[in-house]
Amino acid sequence: MAEANVPDLILHHGRFTTLDRARPAAAAVAIKDGRFVRVGTDAEVMPLAGAATRLIDLGGRPALPGLCDSHIHVIRGGLHFNMELRWDGIRSLADAMALLKKQVAVTPSPQWVRVIGGFTEQQFDERRLPTFDELNAVAPDTPVFILHLYDRALLNAAALRVVGYTKDTPEPPGGQIVRDGAGNSTGLLLAKPNAWILYSTLSKGPTLPYEYQLNSTRHYMRELNRLGVTSVIDAGGGFHNYPDDYKVIQQLADEKLLTVRIAYNLFTQKPKQEKDDFLRWTAMSKYKQGDDYFRHNGAGEMLVFSAADFEDFRQPRPETGAGMEDDLEGVVRILAQNRWPWRLHATYDETIRRALDVFERVDNDIPLEGLNWIFDHAETISDESIDRIAALGGGISVQHRMAYQGEYFVERYGAKAAENTPPIARMLARGVNVSAGTDATRVSSHNPWVSLSWLITGSTVGGLRLYPQSNCLDRETALRLWTEKVAWFSNEAGAKGVIREGALADLVVPDRDFFGCPESDIPDTTALLTIVGGKVVYGAGAFASWDDGGPPPAMPDWSPVRRFVGYHRKSDVVGAPLQSVLRRNATAACGCSQACLVHGHDHLAATRRTVPASDLKGFWGALGCGCWAV
Repeated sequence: MAEANVPDLILHHGRFTTLDRARPAAAAVAIKDGRFVRVGTDAEVMPLAGAATRLIDLGGRPALPGLCDSHIHVIRGGLHFNMELRWDGIRSLADAMALLKKQVAVTPSPQWVRVIGGFTEQQFDERRLPTFDELNAVAPDTPVFILHLYDRALLNAAALRVVGYTKDTPEPPGGQIVRDGAGNSTGLLLAKPNAWILYSTLSKGPTLPYEYQLNSTRHYMRELNRLGVTSVIDAGGGFHNYPDDYKVIQQLADEKLLTVRIAYNLFTQKPKQEKDDFLRWTAMSKYKQGDDYFRHNGAGEMLVFSAADFEDFRQPRPETGAGMEDDLEGVVRILAQNRWPWRLHATYDETIRRALDVFERVDNDIPLEGLNWIFDHAETISDESIDRIAALGGGISVQHRMAYQGEYFVERYGAKAAENTPPIARMLARGVNVSAGTDATRVSSHNPWVSLSWLITGSTVGGLRLYPQSNCLDRETALRLWTEKVAWFSNEAGAKGVIREGALADLVVPDRDFFGCPESDIPDTTALLTIVGGKVVYGAGAFASWDDGGPPPAMPDWSPVRRFVGYHRKSDVVGAPLQSVLRRNATAACGCSQACLVHGHDHLAATRRTVPASDLKGFWGALGCGCWAV
């Protein structure tokens, strides 16, 4: 080949699932200038190599297109990631509290320890959150703030002192300070009927300086790369203003330091001033402004506050504002006239129907054809609304919020009502554009494999089977919702989400066979190799030598990111309290689980030890119960 055409990188001896229907499988790919230039067999690809071509032997491992989260708050999340202790994936409250205690020990005054979403009490063996007394015992002097979904927050006594919630503090709008018989706060804040109290309280804590925010955002992208994510669509967020809060991500983009492609939407910030926001933003920014790594993707997910239908399933469905249609139409007309796509947060069909009335009215005057507008979430959407969306050429982005809140939905509405929340299979059958994402970092985890598991099994992270098989997806269809299908939502159809000649060279080599592993193993998947634009952005195991080491160490030096992973797998149990190890594994390991649990509980109570998993064999041998195989 002419030197100008020699590939920069070739990956060979692999098992590529391309998701290209013309060539669904391949053994090797060649990459040049950030795009796939050849996809085929080893015999077809290897002769293209030149002296400067880097070669990666996949050793027969499977490879997939890079994962794309169609709805995440990565720009906002990155500004805070280094301050947050993640409980994502932790299987027991005992383990979670052990991590909290370790972090408290290294967190200096006046900093807080924050657990900001990504988990649910339902994932814990104990099926509960910590008590006020338990938090105070672990952290008597360090403020602790724990956000649970969008329904509540827990504060210890030190945090209550800092934020100033006393018996004289009046009830805030849109929330409740839970109090004891004497009127003192119990440390529990409830979102009733919205999350304003949770976020306004969180905003009272310290923030990271600008240089630390740059570092924090890079570490958050690194965590996403570790999980195989190569691109995202950012959905803005409350308390996140444009352009001020976008300076960090813009600087990283300018300096070519992004390791995740980001298409961003602009989220209105001022109730009753939404039209002003979008008039100003459409004058200063153009749709698709930017490049393949960082570019503008339209408006939303909040367009007008009167259309917001808060998704706390522990509370009754909220009624959207009486003036919603007029407010929404004013904004949608501005967007349609400027040819900006939009996304609208809508949990309930009641909201979706009213919004569709507006969209159809605007379409009569300003055709929406070619505008890739969407609804987000849509847990209770009806077949009629799905058909109306399809007729208007819109899309639906679903997130695995029900994997974290499914138990609460069932408690309020019943198991039958939960069977199609959302009705993903019917959406696909009716021809509407559908993609998947997480809505991380607060209401759910950023782990894409948890979302894929939910799509396939229909189960919550707590193990509750929500959906019948008719509303579950096969593995290939689920994967397409995380790859090929997402490209429509950023107006990049055909350019990414597939391994095809000419497409952006984004791919992941997972640590297990997604198509062959047990369903129960899917959530614990991580990447061995992640490539974005032909560049290795993460390498581990056999590919560790290809990794560039990632960003500099997390700042500040007490950051939880220096000590703990962002998503905890079953294998991350080393050093966890023995009781939770026993509870999770004893029954599966042998027939005398009661004896195992009795011995374990007695030992734990007597010694208060934390036993590494590597010590379990010797511990069981000493007990003599014959269950050391645990």
